Amino acid sequence: MEWWMVFAIIMGLLFLLYSTGMPVAFCFLILNIIGVIVFMGGEAGLNQFILTLRGSVASFVMLPLVFFTLMGEFLVQTGIAMNLIDTLDKWLGRLPGRLGLISVASGVILAALSGSSLASTAILGKSLTPEMEKRGYKRPMSLGPVMAAGNLAVLIPPSSVAVLLAALAETSIADVLIGGTMPGLMMAAAYCIYIIVRCWLQPSIAPSYEVAPTPLAEKLVLTLKYVVPFGFVIFMVTGIIFLGVATPSEAAATGTVGSIVLAACYGRINKRVLIDVFRNSLRISAMIMFLITGAIGFGQILGFSGASAGLTEYVLGLPIPPVLIIVVLNIVLVVVGMFTSAMAVILVVVPLFKPLITALGMSPVWFCLLMLVNSEIAAISPPYGLVLFTMKAVAPKGTTMSEIYQAAYPFFIMNLVILGVMIAFPKAMLWLPSITH
Repeated sequence: MEWWMVFAIIMGLLFLLYSTGMPVAFCFLILNIIGVIVFMGGEAGLNQFILTLRGSVASFVMLPLVFFTLMGEFLVQTGIAMNLIDTLDKWLGRLPGRLGLISVASGVILAALSGSSLASTAILGKSLTPEMEKRGYKRPMSLGPVMAAGNLAVLIPPSSVAVLLAALAETSIADVLIGGTMPGLMMAAAYCIYIIVRCWLQPSIAPSYEVAPTPLAEKLVLTLKYVVPFGFVIFMVTGIIFLGVATPSEAAATGTVGSIVLAACYGRINKRVLIDVFRNSLRISAMIMFLITGAIGFGQILGFSGASAGLTEYVLGLPIPPVLIIVVLNIVLVVVGMFTSAMAVILVVVPLFKPLITALGMSPVWFCLLMLVNSEIAAISPPYGLVLFTMKAVAPKGTTMSEIYQAAYPFFIMNLVILGVMIAFPKAMLWLPSITH
């Protein structure tokens, strides 16, 4: 059978399983079992397949996923992030769209603490959106910055998605984590410029209001109390990786200890919090591990069937430059991301295109960074972005999905621009990881 027929059957069966509404992990499980029977020799192949999957998750490099999840749960469940947002509010004066800017600044810091875009969006949505509505902010400015800022957690370390991508692509987790910082900060800067310019040109969208002056001494005290300790936790994760002092697994462990100590110092740890933290962490970690085994098994099936090799050979034979191949690939990913979850796209695309990226001689770290941005775009893309539905869950009563979609579009476009810059200047995107070696 020709490789393209095998490829079409495998992908068709996968999307057929998706269409049933079955969890992604179970879709992979069913497909992988069928693939083992057909392509790997039945029972003998199944034994080898199980050993391979066990080895893929019973690995030291998987520890960051567990620790980053635990760290984020401690910071979210204890609610200590709210003090951080209040302190940032004291520092911003009467800038146009100041609450939108607070959203972005808070989103950057929460991203560096929780690693979860949905958690960051929920925190910002619950805390800032009601205040924006109270101050007369229109929906494009009370919803859009919150969704965009919360979604920065996909890129800015510690990002569980980055760890997952690096593990699937079999590349350096540290390089992917550190590499996500630059595009994440580029997006944050673009958001801030957009908010200031639009609010300056259209003042009615974010009316100015009197802000009670805060003495400098009080600002400094609040900063020392609520911001500097968070900076210590961030350094315990990202800083020691950047300095080359620790591996991502070790950094994730020290960051988790730091978040526990911080929550304890603020007196936010009790029995109920501990139960919620460990229960949620266990559930999320188990789900991610199940997804990883499914995706790695899917990659093996593609390899044994000859579909990956056939696709790679076909694409390499096309009379077009490699960069154009990458552009077309990303266009397809953006479109697909509008209609399915970012996680599903990652789990299918990485095993499928990893051999192609290697054959093209391109950096797997750069490929992972492009995938990270694509997953961020997918999460905020109408009609099925998960961040959009998270925003709907925490938005003020009466907020419609249409208003959420309209608020998301400007930030969706800005993300596309950043993606284009990353494709055009790959070496610039790899500069930060390169200086850590």
